[in-house]
Amino acid sequence: MTSLTHLDASGEANMVDVSDKDVTSRTAIAEGCVVMRPDTLALIRQGDAKKGDVLGTARLAGIMASKRTHELIPLCHPLLISKVKVECALDDALPGVRVTAEVKVSGKTGVEMEALTAVSVACLTIYDMVKAADKGMRIDNVRLRMKSGGRSGVFEAP
Repeated sequence: MTSLTHLDASGEANMVDVSDKDVTSRTAIAEGCVVMRPDTLALIRQGDAKKGDVLGTARLAGIMASKRTHELIPLCHPLLISKVKVECALDDALPGVRVTAEVKVSGKTGVEMEALTAVSVACLTIYDMVKAADKGMRIDNVRLRMKSGGRSGVFEAP
């Protein structure tokens, strides 16, 4: 069983010491979705949301949030992120919006939390921008899809 690196010998939470780790190229991809009524999806598609450009605003919010992850989640290291890409795709099958975030860094610690934060905040932004039309929306399946770099190598979700 893997030990939790954020806990010390007495079980107290502490920031992990990464000073001895190598700087490597690290990437994380996360995903999630906002499920809504078909008429709410049509509102987004047509660009008729009262608050404005839903998908553009969600993309920007996700990018901004990824860069502030260390301010939101205790014990996360501040990182000099080199790339954040947030995509929001309309999906009639849900119905809703699928959100994907890819985050890259050259550093001593991974960017999984930054990718997950980007997706979460983008989904929350979508919800906020059209909640007047559909309060029954739900944010689903936020998860890490892939990470690479560092000591643990590559992880790909099934």
